[in-house]
Parts: sequence; structure tokens; C-alpha cells
Amino acid sequence: MRAIIVFAGLALAIGAWVSGLADRTVKPKPKETVAVAVATPPPASGRSITIPRDSRGHFRVDARVDGRRVDFMVDTGASTIALTASDAGRLGVRPSPSEYTVNVKTANGVVKAAPVQLDRVDVGGLVVRDVSGLVVPDKSLSENLLGLSYLTKLKRFEYANGKLVLEQ
Repeated sequence: MRAIIVFAGLALAIGAWVSGLADRTVKPKPKETVAVAVATPPPASGRSITIPRDSRGHFRVDARVDGRRVDFMVDTGASTIALTASDAGRLGVRPSPSEYTVNVKTANGVVKAAPVQLDRVDVGGLVVRDVSGLVVPDKSLSENLLGLSYLTKLKRFEYANGKLVLEQ
């Protein structure tokens, strides 16, 4: 009986040693397929601009709205351009209180905004005409937002490599 126990222990030890040896052998890794993105320049008739992130991680642009300079934060989550009432006033857009008819959800809750139509919005030479927007009371919006009413009129807008690319 003692011989059987010794033989079983020896068999277990040899099995563990062989198993450990097998784990140490190098197994070839399967070949990986890597997707490579190739950047192609925009067509000669198109234009594109690249916008880097600011120190807070946002994308900011200087634009011209109907010929006047306006700062925007690009907001792909905003369905339209949103202007503060004071910046809209600088553009000559001054809705009356009765024109604030659109309910808008903001971080500060629901506010009333006035719909407007902007003739021309130019961001770095990418000009879009007849763009919908909203004028929002200054207390409800701290900065102007460049939303989808502008962005969707472009050929493409894309976030890549920490930058935002707009193409017309």
C-alpha cells in the first residue's frame, strides 16, 4: 500500500512539473489585423478647418454672423445655434418679449427662447447661409453655442485625434 501512495505522489509531482514546463513554452500569437485610417485631403472645391481643444477640453471658434464677430463653443448636442441675448443684440437681433416662445432645456432648467433666422454664419471660411438659431436670455446661457443647425449643413464634422474637423 505504501508503494502505491509513493507512486501516486511521484506521478502527481511529475504531472505538475510537466504542466509547468508546458506553460513556459512560447506559443505563437495569432496575427492581428490592424485598421489604418488614411487621411485624404478634401477635394479642391471643398474647405476644411481643424479646431483644437481649449484648456477645458472644449472646442471654441471665432465666427462671423451676418458680418459681425461672435465667439462660440461648438456643441454637437445642441440642435441649433444658441445666442445670448446680449450677443444677439450686438448683431442687431432684439426679439420682443412676446417672441420668446420656444421652451429650451438647459443645465439651469427650462427657459424660453426666441427663434431667429441668421442669414450667414462663417466659421474659418466655411460659410453657411440661412441658419436657424435661438436667442436665450443672458442669465440662462453663459456662452454662445454653435449647434447642429450649422454643423449639419457642412459636408462633414468629425472628432478625431483630440481635434474637431469641419469640412465643407
